[in-house]
Amino acid sequence: MMLIKKVFKIVLSFLVLGLLLLLVLSLRPIPDKIFYGVSFSKYHSDELELNWKEVYTAILTDLGVRKFRLSAHWPMIEPERGVYNFSDLDYQIEEAEKRGAEVILAVGRRLPGWPECHIPEWAHDLSWEEKKKRILPLIENTVNRYKDSPAVKYWQVENEPFLSVFAKEHCGELDKEFLREEIALVKKLDPSRPILVTDSGNLGLWKDAWREGDIFGTSVYMYLWNPAIGQVKSVYRPFWYRGKTNLMELLFGEKKSLLIELSLEPWLLEPIVKTPIDIQIERMNIQKFNEVIFFAKETGFDTQYLWGAEWWYWMNINGHEEYWNEAKNLFKPKGNDILKGGNSQI
Repeated sequence: MMLIKKVFKIVLSFLVLGLLLLLVLSLRPIPDKIFYGVSFSKYHSDELELNWKEVYTAILTDLGVRKFRLSAHWPMIEPERGVYNFSDLDYQIEEAEKRGAEVILAVGRRLPGWPECHIPEWAHDLSWEEKKKRILPLIENTVNRYKDSPAVKYWQVENEPFLSVFAKEHCGELDKEFLREEIALVKKLDPSRPILVTDSGNLGLWKDAWREGDIFGTSVYMYLWNPAIGQVKSVYRPFWYRGKTNLMELLFGEKKSLLIELSLEPWLLEPIVKTPIDIQIERMNIQKFNEVIFFAKETGFDTQYLWGAEWWYWMNINGHEEYWNEAKNLFKPKGNDILKGGNSQI
């Protein structure tokens, strides 16, 4: 009995010390101003059965977004083996250039959007060794095509590559050496721009992604869905992200860090167009939308990329304009922000 009490006291002491350490580390300034951007995906627009160019143009002109994360999805860029088609991505980059917008361009196999690892039909049956031989020229052709664009600010290499517990059936085990080879290739092709490496804010440890990139980006998902228990609200609070950022800087050195994916659409297990709108609203109503925005302001990141702009547009044309209008308020130029067309600086 005495031994059990002793062990309990030791464990409790460590827990208290850990909590105190986290509270000390969380003493990170909360920025006075947040610079917002969005992730945009042609694929997500296609899933919603929308004209993707109309969606992208509306985000640029009606919302006034001037910071984008775009993705060079492999099936879009190389639909046939050895045959590259950059027309869709050319359009996105050119429209961004016209308006002085800034772009983070993600390259690789694992890029934003389910099923995480995007592979063209012709490459599905290739071995991993064969896939690697195709991914490197994909990256090389993409970087060489856009490295002279004034819109491109950062290269993102892969998406949350160290998140091994999610989409493992589509991505397999992480090949760390190949990830480093991809990063090295991008640095060689374009040494002028920093490399962004990302990790999950809910499930990631951050340490590997922090060390591999010049810039670090994290996702934040506040409302999730589990088929067994229903909607789940993240237990993490904003101070957790501030403390984790400070810990990474303490252990591995300071670097710019971004909130690269803030989820502002419902977590669904089936296509949005097949899900009743009332279910979508239940899982991400406008109150939850604003709650997530407020939550993210307290995480300490001064640059935040929102996820779900295609869905806001889809809801807008389906009679629920509240999301689109709320987003307008976020991107509306305020005071000195009118310089460069809005909330756009990095």
